[in-house]
Amino acid sequence: MSQKVWFITGASRGFGRIWAEAALKRGDMVAATARSIDRLADLVGQYGEAILPLTLDVTDPDQAMDAVGRAHAHFGRLDIVLNNAGYALVGAIEEARESDVRQEFETNFFGALRVLQAALPLLREQGHGHILGVSSVAGIVANPIIGFYNASKWAFEAMHEALAQEVNQLGIKVTLLEPGAYATGFASDTSLAISAPLEAYAELRQQVFAAGANIAFGNPLATADAVLAIVDHESPPLRFFLGTEGMPVARAAYAGRLATWQEWADVSESAQGSPIKHAIASAGAI
Repeated sequence: MSQKVWFITGASRGFGRIWAEAALKRGDMVAATARSIDRLADLVGQYGEAILPLTLDVTDPDQAMDAVGRAHAHFGRLDIVLNNAGYALVGAIEEARESDVRQEFETNFFGALRVLQAALPLLREQGHGHILGVSSVAGIVANPIIGFYNASKWAFEAMHEALAQEVNQLGIKVTLLEPGAYATGFASDTSLAISAPLEAYAELRQQVFAAGANIAFGNPLATADAVLAIVDHESPPLRFFLGTEGMPVARAAYAGRLATWQEWADVSESAQGSPIKHAIASAGAI
């Protein structure tokens, strides 16, 4: 199947916009969603019937179901479902209000879940599909001051890892895209929510922001060919780093974790105790 049909959330800017345009340029068809489809007008003017603009706020369950259904009905199938919408909550664990944390998860985790649950019956019925979830290097390590963003992406990663095992036999592929820092405007006011600061974390916050100022941001336009290569591959990976940041971070993080687990292995094993025969509950009782 040479021409593909995409469903993309958050397609009006950043990665979503770049990848939507890359797909359209090569002749694919795109259901492009955004909270305001006015921002997609230029793509509609350029690509005509190849693009279907749809209003979608992923925090609205009805909109998610409607948008996925309309896209499938319009194009007759969905080959790629790309969950890209998201933002970061900035604040120490003590600083953030619970309502703000819930809203972070409403967009980053539950928003993606809504799209997945709307799309999966359609992908199962057609017997194929590729789910792409935009995670982050922040989805494999946690950092101070953005811990709740990390938490939302860790949950996002776990959901997709489980999903990949559930749908593999159904002909559905799953890939987590894990970008490092890119100049997408993600650090702008429209992509950040900032908690009211406490003086106790002022010095730490300053250190974190100072380190961020020295980051060499990647060029987001350079990601397009890589994403197209992933969706065209017969056996795409479950996890895929975009850029150069991820691999060194992963090596250091996992080396540290393994070293700590190994250091405490004797104590861990002593906690097992003597074997006990125990009946495992049936699947229906779990």
